[in-house]
Amino acid sequence: MLPRLRPLLPLLPVLSSLAACQSTNRQSADLLVYNATVYTVDSAFSKVQAFAVKDGKFVAVGSAAELRGKFQAKQEIDAQGQFIYPGFYDAHCHFYRYALGLRDADLVGTASWAQVVQQLQRQRQQYPQAVWLTGRGWDQNDWPVKQFPSKDTLDALFPNTPVFIVRVDGHAALVNQKALDLAGVTARTPISGGVIGRDARGRLTGLLVDNAVDLVSGKIPEPTAAEAEAALLEAQRRCVAVGLTSMADAGLEKANVDRLDALQQQGKLKVRLYAMLAPTKENKDFYLRRGPVFKDRLTVCSFKVYADGALGSRGACLLHPYSDRPQETGFLLSSVAEFRALAKELAASRFQMNTHAIGDSSNRLLLDIYGEVLRGQKDRRWRIEHAQVVSGPDVAKFGQFGIVPSVQPTHATSDMYWAGERLGPERLKTAYAFNDLRKQYGQVALGSDFPVEDINPLFGFHAAVARQDAKNYPAGGFQMENALSRPDALRGMTTWAAHAAFEDRQKGSIRPGLAADFVVLNTDLLEAPKEKLRAAQVQQTWIAGEQVFKLK
Repeated sequence: MLPRLRPLLPLLPVLSSLAACQSTNRQSADLLVYNATVYTVDSAFSKVQAFAVKDGKFVAVGSAAELRGKFQAKQEIDAQGQFIYPGFYDAHCHFYRYALGLRDADLVGTASWAQVVQQLQRQRQQYPQAVWLTGRGWDQNDWPVKQFPSKDTLDALFPNTPVFIVRVDGHAALVNQKALDLAGVTARTPISGGVIGRDARGRLTGLLVDNAVDLVSGKIPEPTAAEAEAALLEAQRRCVAVGLTSMADAGLEKANVDRLDALQQQGKLKVRLYAMLAPTKENKDFYLRRGPVFKDRLTVCSFKVYADGALGSRGACLLHPYSDRPQETGFLLSSVAEFRALAKELAASRFQMNTHAIGDSSNRLLLDIYGEVLRGQKDRRWRIEHAQVVSGPDVAKFGQFGIVPSVQPTHATSDMYWAGERLGPERLKTAYAFNDLRKQYGQVALGSDFPVEDINPLFGFHAAVARQDAKNYPAGGFQMENALSRPDALRGMTTWAAHAAFEDRQKGSIRPGLAADFVVLNTDLLEAPKEKLRAAQVQQTWIAGEQVFKLK
């Protein structure tokens, strides 16, 4: 037998040489992921099996066989059939505020004022040395008696400790007398664009709404640099665990942006941030002169403006009175002249104007001002944040003026129990109209507004497509004519969110040249039953080709 093999022996070096040549011809990559269902969220919404990453960016997508033959990667991952999406992008949240509030008493879901008080007592026992007692998340609409509480119990329990607890929407707070005294607030304190609560005898109740909240919140001491860093890194840990790789942080001071930037430059803060600036004099003086900032993980190209308050605290500015409070229509937080002047100033710059507008009156006013100052410039990507109640004739203005609707699907499913009481049945029909807004602009950016809502973006995905709460209520969904399709909901929390921030050439899709931010899930969001969507579990989160979370 051996003599028969001899003629083949000279071929062995040739075959070996060919194999070496093929290996040499393969392109180098840092990471190759295969055996997955990858939703690229590209223009064709295509699905692939594999992708390659080099230097923090996607370099190729395709079949497993194709890419494994083309690339030699330092690390190969068999996804074992799991589902991969672009990194989730929360288009409107309060990351910085969420971080600093992690040591606040958690009042979300409290079913009564008595439960709120119990939580505060536990918080005080846990942090007895804290100078202030703070909390967040109460909602009187969830209580048997749907009335705002007063400060009497807080005065009795905490006479020497200032107490400041914020309503779930962030637009109202309850404080005790000690906090009022430290802030110098009395029954005679003037206020514009807000409410200082008084009872029938003119005595302070401790309730503060919208601009009045700032009278006391400004007296709460800022955390030290070490405390802030620890809080931000803990917030990041929680965010990447639910698949968030990018966030739009709405309403920051320059010092906040500088701190976030420094932590990113040090490699400690991995998440990408789109920072909306508060329109303070300091921010305008610095950034309008300098111009927008576009870094790998930080974008600063917008100002966040508040037109009105929230529906739950009746601060939203309506065209007609509240159905459950006929003497009230809400209010604007600044004058019409001030909004117009700021819009003109920003129109002359390279910055976006992103305006919080809840009520149909504030939405109409700001849309008209936008149209007036932009003068047909349809790609400035100015945004209306929330766009909760928009009258029928005003919906078309989003398309007419090129205005991005930036909405939060979980607001619809959180508010649906009581929004009809505030608005009445006819006006409710044009509220939370996410699909109508999408049809006008062609896109809709999706966020959560956390900590107002939960940080988990999958809750928003479920709310967008099912229009149901965590218990899958109501059967059939809430105003399903404005549900989003699953592809559009996924676009809203990836590529459309990036578009709204002028970042669509940087991220938002799994395609060559874009940042290698992606999330691995155990669930097919496009095919799974609606009632299973909230239970979908993030297995891994990657930012710039670096694994930042892995489920244990």
